[in-house]
Amino acid sequence: MDKASGSLTVYFEEPFWVGIFEVISDGKLSVCKVTFGAEPKDYEIWDFVLKNYYSLKFSPAVETVIRQAADNPKRRQRNAKKKLQSSGIGTKSQKALQMQREEMKTERRKISKKQREAEKQRQFDLRQQKRKEKHKGH
Repeated sequence: MDKASGSLTVYFEEPFWVGIFEVISDGKLSVCKVTFGAEPKDYEIWDFVLKNYYSLKFSPAVETVIRQAADNPKRRQRNAKKKLQSSGIGTKSQKALQMQREEMKTERRKISKKQREAEKQRQFDLRQQKRKEKHKGH
């Protein structure tokens, strides 16, 4: 049986409010960072999740250890309070986001290289065409 769990952490990162979506599936962690403008209300976050969750671009999966949650309700309440007080994202989440940034960077480099080569080829073809036109009249 495959288990999947997800969480959304919203915190203030100067000067914007940021949301971190963390999804753990099959022992692998994927992360997506979303920047909100002003402080989002609960209903705005819920609306955002409902409308945009499937269009989010998650980072590549990173291996992680899944801890068994305690069934004791008091312990769950303490853990929830502790999570609310701590701000920021975990190191595994940071690694996943960094991997995503690196992936996007290499993708952008490939695209810009193709564009540069296409422009170079176009200029070359234009020069060749001009040379041929000069010699047509002779």
